[in-house]
Amino acid sequence: MNTRQQADTAQKKPQWGAVFSMALGVFGLVTAEFLPASLLTPMAASLDASEGMAGQAVTVTAIFALLTSFFSASATRSLDRRWVMLVFSLMLIGSNLLVAFAPNLTFILLGRVLLGISIGGFWTLAAATTMRLVPEAMIPRALSIVFSGVSVATIVAAPMGSYFGHLIGWRNVFVAAAAIGLLGLIWQGAALPKMPPNPSSQGSSLFSVMRRPRMQTALLAIILLFSGHFAFFTYLRPFLESVTGVGVNGLSAILLGFGGANFAGTLIAGVLLERNLHRTLIATPLAMGLMGIGLVAMGSAPLADAVLVALWGMAFGAVPVGWSTWITRTMPDEAESGGGLLVASIQLAITIGAAAGGVIFNVTGAKGVFMGSTLALLIATLTIYAALRCKPAMAEIKSDRLS
Repeated sequence: MNTRQQADTAQKKPQWGAVFSMALGVFGLVTAEFLPASLLTPMAASLDASEGMAGQAVTVTAIFALLTSFFSASATRSLDRRWVMLVFSLMLIGSNLLVAFAPNLTFILLGRVLLGISIGGFWTLAAATTMRLVPEAMIPRALSIVFSGVSVATIVAAPMGSYFGHLIGWRNVFVAAAAIGLLGLIWQGAALPKMPPNPSSQGSSLFSVMRRPRMQTALLAIILLFSGHFAFFTYLRPFLESVTGVGVNGLSAILLGFGGANFAGTLIAGVLLERNLHRTLIATPLAMGLMGIGLVAMGSAPLADAVLVALWGMAFGAVPVGWSTWITRTMPDEAESGGGLLVASIQLAITIGAAAGGVIFNVTGAKGVFMGSTLALLIATLTIYAALRCKPAMAEIKSDRLS
């Protein structure tokens, strides 16, 4: 690693203001992504469209986030990262305003395409940008702060969107989301330093990065892990209603506990990852798998199930932070391309988890989905162990520096 890169990735003072501005940007992105789920009915009614058609606002966002994750790093490689992140935040604002004032469904879909590009680009570059804001040893802690924006948005976006949609109308909710994006843009403009293109980046394609040692095994583990989680999360409500037997109030309390524990797990992850990255990466899917076994075995035990769901949420809080940290340590020279592969793998896993979960649910019910999810997580644990049992990533990096 040359002198300029060392200076870039190991700031004398961590720039926490910039890190928190990134967290606010992430909160705005995820909030905007989740809003249609809670506003689908009034949106469809006011646009004279079916709920199925309005639901495509979610689908088109995911598709373009996936496509953007493949190309954003290479397409913006020669640009100052500060300006690239600001442009993605500007796209977030434009997307929300386009949806808020859309005269028909076509304009809403255009706005959601813009959001998908913003999500795919921002997420792809988030880890690589964060590693340039703090010293190397503090990267896990900084990433846990950035990813806490996801946890907060997960907790508040859907219920708050539904609540305020009833009070002020769905269009004004998107105006409010645009205001959150504007706050993030202003803070980022004030806090993010100039970040010229990384001089050590080799401009590798995603396919060449994928051929690096252990990368393919790691990507398989990531897909298994996230597929297992999203199959679980997608069918959590049917499980709690049909197997645990909770009512609406109990369901809301358990989901709130899941969100709160997920937020706590994201913050705790920074400390755990600083102590031992590999053990944390292996322990999280193992813990989630054990929680899944417990949920299936306990049956209708509301209190025990609530605790297990919360513990699952806490364990999952460390997953995005952990794998983003692994990318920054394993390939600091191509962290942006690695981030693109991570985002693409997660988007693919969401699709696989939801689709496979639906097939299993139709055949065996919610318990079968949880059993399949648990199996995927335990296989992911073994796959991660296989990927990390070789020479530690940091040892490889130090070897590269010496050579």
